[in-house]
Amino acid sequence: MLTWPKGLLQLLLLHTAWKMGSGQLHYSVLEESQHGAFVGRIAQDLGLEVSELVPRMFRMLSKGEKDYFEVNLQNGILFVNSRIDREELCAKNADCILHLEVIVEKPLSFFHVEVEIKDINDNAPVFAAREQILSIAEFVTLVTRFPLEGAYDTDIGSNALLTYKLSTNKHFVLDSGNDEDDSKSVVLVLKVPLDREENPVHHFVLTATDGGEPKLTGTVQLVINVLDVNDNPPVFNQSVYRVKLLENTVSGSLVITLNATDLDEGDNREISYFFSNSLTLDITKLFSINSDTGEIRVIGKVDYEESNFHELPILAKDKGSFPLSGHCKVLIEVLDMNDNIPELSVNSLSVPLPEDSPPGTVVAIISASDRDSGNNGQINCFLWPTGVPFQLESTFKNYYSLTVGAILDREQVTEYRMVVTVEDQGVPPLSSSLTLLVPISDINDNAPAFPQPSYTVFVKENNPPGAHIFTISASDSDIAENALITYWIDENLWPLSSYISVHSESGKLYALQSLDYEELKLLEFQVRAKDAGMPSLCGNATVQIFVMDKNDNAPAVSGSPEENLILLMVPVMPGYIVGKIHALDLDSGYNAWLKYELIEESSGPWSVGQYSGEPVPAGRFCLYGSTMSLQGKGIHGVWPWHGHPGLC
Repeated sequence: MLTWPKGLLQLLLLHTAWKMGSGQLHYSVLEESQHGAFVGRIAQDLGLEVSELVPRMFRMLSKGEKDYFEVNLQNGILFVNSRIDREELCAKNADCILHLEVIVEKPLSFFHVEVEIKDINDNAPVFAAREQILSIAEFVTLVTRFPLEGAYDTDIGSNALLTYKLSTNKHFVLDSGNDEDDSKSVVLVLKVPLDREENPVHHFVLTATDGGEPKLTGTVQLVINVLDVNDNPPVFNQSVYRVKLLENTVSGSLVITLNATDLDEGDNREISYFFSNSLTLDITKLFSINSDTGEIRVIGKVDYEESNFHELPILAKDKGSFPLSGHCKVLIEVLDMNDNIPELSVNSLSVPLPEDSPPGTVVAIISASDRDSGNNGQINCFLWPTGVPFQLESTFKNYYSLTVGAILDREQVTEYRMVVTVEDQGVPPLSSSLTLLVPISDINDNAPAFPQPSYTVFVKENNPPGAHIFTISASDSDIAENALITYWIDENLWPLSSYISVHSESGKLYALQSLDYEELKLLEFQVRAKDAGMPSLCGNATVQIFVMDKNDNAPAVSGSPEENLILLMVPVMPGYIVGKIHALDLDSGYNAWLKYELIEESSGPWSVGQYSGEPVPAGRFCLYGSTMSLQGKGIHGVWPWHGHPGLC
């Protein structure tokens, strides 16, 4: 492995970066760069401050099994983390690009970064075998061409551009021309006839040199056996055969039948077909060749995504005592079929989602991919069901953002279950789906509410102190602490602390003292309910407490007995109203209705109005100096009366 000096590596390091509207950066770095090698100032190029990388949870995702790069969060520099072998990653592909995804949060953003791996000349040309043996008849005419198996260089570009040199000799020269497939080949050209009797075997060294700096070389020994007979090699009717083959072609299917001819006769004319020794092992697992018929058939799984092109070098050899051979190439172009289901993955998901998230808020970043090509690899992504307040937006290539599309209300819907489906444009189309569950978190946007704006409560007087008289309850459609309600009485309207209290958690109303209807008939106040949200919200309701009367007061006659003294002039005729007794009851309603009657044993010649309290004589009255006893409902009284003498 070629090792570059540190100073030279820094001079050769290619670094370019630009910022695109879609958030894409592009860098270049040489393969085999040492650990810690500078790639780019990624934080600066993304417009991020180094101080915000950690708080915003800066992270980088690489598409692959190894993390070839890392970011120093102290200075925002992207550097090489592990050895990068371009040939291992990209083989002979001209473009070798590693894709990185950068995600930062608070707010959520993502960027696409491409790092192009530049080739260095770290691989020398290699021949398939240590020696190549050719059998050439001594009768072969001058300027006859003999194709040689060239070397292979795993580098690309000028680093893989090979030139060949043959060790000094008088019989052969090299001709490096272009084949029909535009690949560099090497041909041995006879310039001086061979004489087997003079020298039956010739040994040469073939050297391949690449175009890198510094140049690397590889060699192979050429062994040429000079033959006396069989002077015509097999010849194919084409030097290059081109075949198009659908991927997933059934094993055993015929690819092509090759045909070579030999102008000789007998065994020298019989031809066998073989794959060249330079054919790699993985190709021999995909294709086979019938040595007798020249038929090439599929024996393995042909996969476009693994390789879309195969080159099969073919050797046709006759059966002479000293066999001669001919060469051709079969170039197989593999055609893509829609055999790969599109893939979906969630790169970032921000849940639970606050219900006050404004439209446009990014909820999730989703990536979609399809390994097929053309229309088979073109994908569309859509969201189901369509009525949800979310929308799927294409952001960059095959990346999509799930964003809030309308106002959310947790009290209406607590969570959303959505299906994201990706479908390619193949015939028939293939698709796959994933389910996203987005719970909605509560904010304190609902005040406590009472079922009705006012309540009327009836309480009998003389209740025991501390008695539970009523329960008032409010509800809050929020949850958790946003729905935790406490109650209190608003005493700004009327101080009630000596009469009524409310339990802060249950809403139960208690009478702190015994209520007296004759003292207080109505209590009116407001009960407020407050939740525990930040900030808290309030609701209120009016409570009217009517004190109900009990018959706890006896009737009382207004005035003293002396004030109710009745003076009569006799004689008095029966039915004559001699006066009126006034009584009062502090209760109300039926409890204050009065009925008057005379005490039976002292009634004498009197009667009284049952409801009016008016005493009248029952007969002719002539006495002087008597008393009258009167009782009302629940009260008794005795009053003296005096008559004056007169005629009886």
